[in-house]
Amino acid sequence: MTEIPQPEDIYRRTREEGRRRLERPALEVISTALAAGFDIVSGLVVLGLVGSQLTPWVGRVPQHVFASLGFGCAFAFLVVGRGELFTENFLVPIAGLDHRRRASWGGLARLWTISPVANILGGTVVILMVSVHGVLPAGAGGTLAAAAEHVHREAVLTLFFSAVFAGAVMTAMTWFVEGQESMLVRVVVAWAIGAVIVLGYFNHAIVETLELIAGKRFGAPIPTAFVVGNFFLATAGNMLGGIGLVTLNRLTQGKLGERNRASA
Repeated sequence: MTEIPQPEDIYRRTREEGRRRLERPALEVISTALAAGFDIVSGLVVLGLVGSQLTPWVGRVPQHVFASLGFGCAFAFLVVGRGELFTENFLVPIAGLDHRRRASWGGLARLWTISPVANILGGTVVILMVSVHGVLPAGAGGTLAAAAEHVHREAVLTLFFSAVFAGAVMTAMTWFVEGQESMLVRVVVAWAIGAVIVLGYFNHAIVETLELIAGKRFGAPIPTAFVVGNFFLATAGNMLGGIGLVTLNRLTQGKLGERNRASA
């Protein structure tokens, strides 16, 4: 039986991965972020396909459950393909941050600046392709438009606290994934978190922005100003939840465990 890693072991692995990410050139950051945008839209396509096929048989609510499970494949693609969403770069690079080196802070700023832009750019390119008439079966676009309209109807305060939770659960996923050597465990965890985020319509900055863009392309009457405004709102909430609620707590847990092991 595989031994469950201790917090200090997860912290050590996360710190090493964080240092690697902070030292990468900008071109590598761009390529991994573009790939992640493609992965998310792949999940949205599955969401639309499953939802449109099941709605006539089981109704709108049950189809959303199954479609959300289908979307989870997007996060599995992220883990297996080593793409990176902006929200995956909270805990990991902060763990690897060398507070005494200016280059380390520059690497963090580069990650946080490039990742979200490339995530959305990569995803938008794919959305433009799959939204061409006839590429997706009839009804798939309507499912995505309906999901986007659901987000558009929410109040600002609801969207903000939804984003806080989304950032927290996404950052918790990175802690769980980095702590595991088994690819199977990593994929299962990532798939589950992806499904939860879409099932609850939680306001993830990249997922919801791409979902809103897809919804607009398929006819949802959503103003561009709302898409842009929600991106910044979701980003603030994701960072508050991801850094404030999870990163600081998990890194403290790991550091204390490391110190206790060293003194034992």
